[in-house]
Amino acid sequence: MKQPMDSKSPSIRREKDALGEVEIPASALWGVHTKRALDNFPLSGQKIPAPFVRALALVKKACAETNLSLGYLDKQVGEAILTACDELADGTLADQIVVDPFQGGAGTSTNMNVNEVIAGRAAELLGGSRGDRELVSPLDHVNLHQSTNDVYPTALKVAALFLLKELETETGHLQQAFQIKETEFASVVKLGRTQMMDAVPMTLGMEFGAFGEAIARDRWRVFKSRERLKQVNLGGTAVGTGLGAPRAYIFKVVERLKAHTGVVIARSENLVDTTQNLDAFVEVSGMLKAFSVNLVKIASDLRLLSSGPKGGLGEITLPARQAGSSIMAGKVNPVIPEAVIQVGLRTMANDQMIGSAASMGQLDLNHLMPLVAHGLLESLTLLVGAARTFRTHCVEGITPNMDTCLAHVAASDTLLTVLVPFIGYDRVAELMAKAKNTGLSVSDLVVEEGVLTEAQVNEVLSPKRMQKMGFDAGDQAFFKGEHDQAGQ
Repeated sequence: MKQPMDSKSPSIRREKDALGEVEIPASALWGVHTKRALDNFPLSGQKIPAPFVRALALVKKACAETNLSLGYLDKQVGEAILTACDELADGTLADQIVVDPFQGGAGTSTNMNVNEVIAGRAAELLGGSRGDRELVSPLDHVNLHQSTNDVYPTALKVAALFLLKELETETGHLQQAFQIKETEFASVVKLGRTQMMDAVPMTLGMEFGAFGEAIARDRWRVFKSRERLKQVNLGGTAVGTGLGAPRAYIFKVVERLKAHTGVVIARSENLVDTTQNLDAFVEVSGMLKAFSVNLVKIASDLRLLSSGPKGGLGEITLPARQAGSSIMAGKVNPVIPEAVIQVGLRTMANDQMIGSAASMGQLDLNHLMPLVAHGLLESLTLLVGAARTFRTHCVEGITPNMDTCLAHVAASDTLLTVLVPFIGYDRVAELMAKAKNTGLSVSDLVVEEGVLTEAQVNEVLSPKRMQKMGFDAGDQAFFKGEHDQAGQ
């Protein structure tokens, strides 16, 4: 029934549902169901993520097209709905999606907000008012042959697939940035460290190569994650049985959605399973957690390697992005790695939450779907931004401090570890003790003691030797010959 404007309040219209009548702003495309959600869930003040809104709009479009093709929607009404879906998908109507992402009802409030906005805009396109629910009904037209329980999780998978594609691209760029630095830093000899203590020499290129290898695995994980989400339950309606939806519709609607989204999806072979179980989201979240673990570790390493720069390691310099202190003039902090670490920790926390929420689903539906949706989409959005920012604002601009790296190597007694296979552990231990007692650098001591020549010290510290896997008979002959000459 067409709703009259309130004569005393021209900016207000009235709408009814089974619970009674409510007042709605006349300018709003949304209606009574959205108003109830606004009143019931004033929780976070956050918005439904844009990729999710876009995905929901495309789901509604696929459903409307399928219903049109099968004769279940009037042509004029159906075409108006399709236009409204396009406007919602491209962001034109974004300000009308107003419900809080944290909500009871397994996503019903989000679904109804979208239904009402599409219906209101379609009615307007047909020459009616935004509140004319008789002309275009949110439920009988826009939500035809659907339920929240198949629309909402399907849209979540589509939105996640959009973001996973972006994340795969950004992860690939980050991997490449580290690999470029691996080549660029191949000749920079530095001290390796284990358990925060001096270890044996290596090259900075080898260290960055390890970073790149870890990110390469994450790129593969992100790619494989998309496979986990391709099975959707659209058409399954309430519990996955398809009750209330025509058989022909169930078999056509997913193909329509696939055409509109451009992502690889297919109708699940077991719609009941896909409706009630969320383990696919848990698996994807776990892969995102693995990526986050690597990002946190690498970002922490870069902070440490650049620390000081005078009172810390100072072996690399990160790009200066902003002033680091409101009191210490000239101080520049590693703000990009710090931001990346925070993204990683947030994603790890979301993974714990997603797993817990998925485990608490009961019987034929998981009532905590909105929490899963919010956590997963937040993690994906944060990681896309973190990977891009880490690369462009940090990794690509890193430079080595070669003199500092070499000074740390020369000052460390772990250089003697290289000699263990040739002169024995006990002799190496004696030399280490002598270096500490005399204050001589290890490189000077071994020459003074006749253990190595200066040429051999340079050989030991050459980038070529750092990159060589182990030692061979030629090394033994070289060391023995040089040692004999030094002793004569």
